[in-house]
Amino acid sequence: MSNLLEQLRQHSIVVADTGDLEAIRRFAPEDATTNPSLILKAVQSGQYDGLVARVLGEVGGARSPEAAVDDACDRLVVALGERILASVPGRVSTEVNARLSFDREASIAKARRLVGLYEAAGIGRERILIKLAATWEGIRAAEVLEKEGIPCNLTLIFGFAQARACAEAGVHLISPFVGRILDWYRRADPATAYAPAEEPGVRSVRRIFDYFRRHAYPTVVMGASFRNVGEILALAGCDRLTISPALLEELAASEGVLAPALADTGEREARPAQRLGEAEFRWQMNEDAMATEKLAEGIRGFEADQLKLEALLRARLAGGVA
Repeated sequence: MSNLLEQLRQHSIVVADTGDLEAIRRFAPEDATTNPSLILKAVQSGQYDGLVARVLGEVGGARSPEAAVDDACDRLVVALGERILASVPGRVSTEVNARLSFDREASIAKARRLVGLYEAAGIGRERILIKLAATWEGIRAAEVLEKEGIPCNLTLIFGFAQARACAEAGVHLISPFVGRILDWYRRADPATAYAPAEEPGVRSVRRIFDYFRRHAYPTVVMGASFRNVGEILALAGCDRLTISPALLEELAASEGVLAPALADTGEREARPAQRLGEAEFRWQMNEDAMATEKLAEGIRGFEADQLKLEALLRARLAGGVA
């Protein structure tokens, strides 16, 4: 009998949620996702010291220290993406700075900059996903980028309004979070225990998946932010699942029979006559305390790690010790 990871691959495309090349090579995922926290962890590991030195050597010219750091960050995330793409057959997700999450035009400009760096390295748009936080502004930026042939991954999806707005904007892929939703409900009500299939985050992804299929939206659903193997198994059959190395290891070491939990029933109905507007989007988010709080928390967390990465690069550019 094959292990649970091999059986999962029969129902969902497995994506590695890491920037660790050794883990990526070991588990052979189709795609890989990164974010500022994962990039920071990878750089701090020391395995990319040579790459960091090379990137810093490319940052030259008369510019302010902050502009140099910004350039170095862009070049570094793309260089890491190049390394990852050498080990996966599919795509890598590269994230736009979280601090731009409420600035549509700046998000578009940064995305174009990252794509330009990839293309200069000989990597086409078909191999990358530009990752943006699913704020109203991030979704609107993605709508523009998708029309330019730049596929996007909208992350930090906690509420249904975010998912619906992404589908209506023609976003290539969304990453609805699972474990972070559970974290919120556990803090709100520590006494309640949930079976994996009944966890609020699992139910959220299932609702989104079913809605997209029923209305024939092509947007890919990629479950993310898993806390345990049970959540993953409860979403087997989802288009994609992005999984940390620790949980990939657990799946690979486990045996059993895995049946798909999600499937397209074939039922179809007409899409809503009107797209979700900004006022209604913001109202629905306002009414969903969990989604509002977790989105803001996620953006702050990514920005905190982005600042740490920038401080590390700033010190090395100045000749200091990070």
